[in-house]
Amino acid sequence: MTSQSKAEAEPPGSGRSRWGVFGNVAFSVILAASSLSNVGIAMFDTSMSWLMTSLNPDPMMVSAVQVATMLPMFLLTIPAGALADIVDSRRLLIGAQAAVAAIAIAFAVLVSAGLATPTKLLVTTFALGIGGAIAAPVWQLITPKLVPKDDLDSAIAINNASYSVARAIGPALGGFAIAALSIDVPFWCYCVGNVAIVAAVVWWRAPRRVKETLPAERFTSAVRTGLRYVRHNRDMDATLIRAAAFFLFGSAYWALLPLIARGQLNNGAAIYGALLGMIGFGSIVGSVALNWLKERLGPDRLAALATVGTIGALAMYGAAKALPLALLASFLGGASWTVMMTTLFVSAQVALPDWVRGRGMAILLTAYFGAMTIGSAAWGKVASVWGVPTTLYVAAAGAFVALLATLRLRLQGAAGLDLSPALHWSDRTFVLPVDDDQGPVLVTVEYRIDPNDRALFMAAIQEIGLERMRDGAFAWNAFEDVGEVGRVVETFLIQSLLELRHLRARVTKADQLAEEEAHKYLKEPPRVDFLVAPKRNREKRRAFAPLTPATAEG
Repeated sequence: MTSQSKAEAEPPGSGRSRWGVFGNVAFSVILAASSLSNVGIAMFDTSMSWLMTSLNPDPMMVSAVQVATMLPMFLLTIPAGALADIVDSRRLLIGAQAAVAAIAIAFAVLVSAGLATPTKLLVTTFALGIGGAIAAPVWQLITPKLVPKDDLDSAIAINNASYSVARAIGPALGGFAIAALSIDVPFWCYCVGNVAIVAAVVWWRAPRRVKETLPAERFTSAVRTGLRYVRHNRDMDATLIRAAAFFLFGSAYWALLPLIARGQLNNGAAIYGALLGMIGFGSIVGSVALNWLKERLGPDRLAALATVGTIGALAMYGAAKALPLALLASFLGGASWTVMMTTLFVSAQVALPDWVRGRGMAILLTAYFGAMTIGSAAWGKVASVWGVPTTLYVAAAGAFVALLATLRLRLQGAAGLDLSPALHWSDRTFVLPVDDDQGPVLVTVEYRIDPNDRALFMAAIQEIGLERMRDGAFAWNAFEDVGEVGRVVETFLIQSLLELRHLRARVTKADQLAEEEAHKYLKEPPRVDFLVAPKRNREKRRAFAPLTPATAEG
């Protein structure tokens, strides 16, 4: 088994209810609290960007709000994903959300007292981004702990609908609250939502984990292993490249939307909230139409359609001088954004086995946050020189070029693979005693093949090499014996004996099929040997006193 088992006991009250997932009290409470929190977040995002336009309307400063939000998510989400895989996720979530609530309350006090400045706003946004970066991967793992497996699809769909509704009504509420009441009201609403989510998670008791059969992974090793897995997974590579290419250009209207409302439409916070609300409404429509579109187009053409929709939204935003066209652009942008994000996230989910899911999804989130951070900063700079409309047209052109450049990269290619553990490798008994931390370990596998099958076997062994690298090997190669025809030796290095045991548990049934494909060309069973580096005696270096001038002359 893996170091952080994803196999969880069924949640309490997991029997099927006539109320579906709503018959599960824990899910209903967390859903209610997260829905309230999502509305508060939407109001907060609206107010933050609008407050900056009041404090400093320079495009660079307005886009800096988006940068300050996304930068910590870009920098910290991968370490947070590793933490989510190896520590108690509930406690980690409580700590992160409590810190966010405390920071939110402190900033709301500053806004109410009229002490907010651009610097304080950006520092607060950055600090909240740190809390969000820690919490984001954990939320990816919470829902499966709340409901039985049979209800998981429904729970995810309801969560997505809740988020879309919040994004639809939250910005409008924020805009109207600013216009009718005060700029500080949305910030206090955000505080209430955060306190509610902390209270709900503190109340909830996660089901007990299945007892681990292997020691937990070390933090640095967990991060390194997650990065290595994604690096050698073709389906994840394609997903990450498509995500970066889309979000880099799609981030333009998110970063510049306050300036579109204030500058091009010559209007106030209520219109800005209405534009964000229409994006949320478009997201709901996109979510409802998603399955219907996917059945007819497939994931690749669906992603292309979403990109084309985003290009159209960018162009319409650039041309918008009146509210109707801007609202249409918001609706199209929201629908396209949701369709693309869902397609990309499903592509990542189906490419990741359970043992690395937290880290893999964290890496996708990092690509998203990184593209949004870089894009927001770049589009703010361009807008300060060329103006907002021209910047939006340039972003639309860039998105079209990126679409053409990435069309050959396939999404959801792993949907038909069985990524459950194969557990077909037998344990090896060693004659000499070996500690878990001892290593590195050199594994050699000797194959005897028919020379006529050489080309087919060498192609198959390359697939096995990707498997070894995904599952924990940090070096791999295959060598042909130039002195003996038909002898091939595969070698790979693993950091320690413990990592070797983890690697054995990580092999999936899809990997097993790849191994069986290679073994069809063997004339005899392969021979496997394990060589472990001996422990090193770390002797203290002898200290030599520096030579004095007199000694040097003598």
